[in-house]
Amino acid sequence: MELEEYKAIVEGLLFAAGDEGLTHKKIGTLLEISQKELNDILEDLKQDYQSAHRGITIMDSHGVLHLTTKPEHASYYKRLIDSPGNTRLSQAALETLAIVAYQQPITRIEIDDLRGVKSDRAVQTLVTRGLIEEKGRKEAIGRPVLFGTTKDFLIYFGLTSLSELPPLSELKEAENLEEEADLFFGNFTATDE
Repeated sequence: MELEEYKAIVEGLLFAAGDEGLTHKKIGTLLEISQKELNDILEDLKQDYQSAHRGITIMDSHGVLHLTTKPEHASYYKRLIDSPGNTRLSQAALETLAIVAYQQPITRIEIDDLRGVKSDRAVQTLVTRGLIEEKGRKEAIGRPVLFGTTKDFLIYFGLTSLSELPPLSELKEAENLEEEADLFFGNFTATDE
């Protein structure tokens, strides 16, 4: 098989894998090639994606490869998100997501205490959208559920790990939780929920 055909197959496999992504080992096994051959294919494919006429790129998140959009086109993705018919996260959900991202693992009651209001609906919205998930139970009376962010959270915000979140010190300069959520999520907008 030729290099171009391998690149096309790898691209197709990554697209088909979607949010799950694929490890280097899995791709090598599927193509029945060595890791060195795969690395050469991936490097060539990454070079192709660096071209201005390409809208996607390959992201390596802890050894798992994903197809993702290019950050330099973010303003267009924002337009898509802001266009009618797209559901956005409410301010309450954004605040809750920021709290979970920085304080995880955290219980819903602890989220309520930090926000000063009930967060049941916001937590349920985030779980339903796959941005947070149950990470276990707290060793306390009633053994409340602990929540943390998911791999989908990282992919959605173009992060490879939680260490890429803005430093909390930058967010602490905000006067209130609403401003913190706005800083955290940049230009994302919210709707009532």
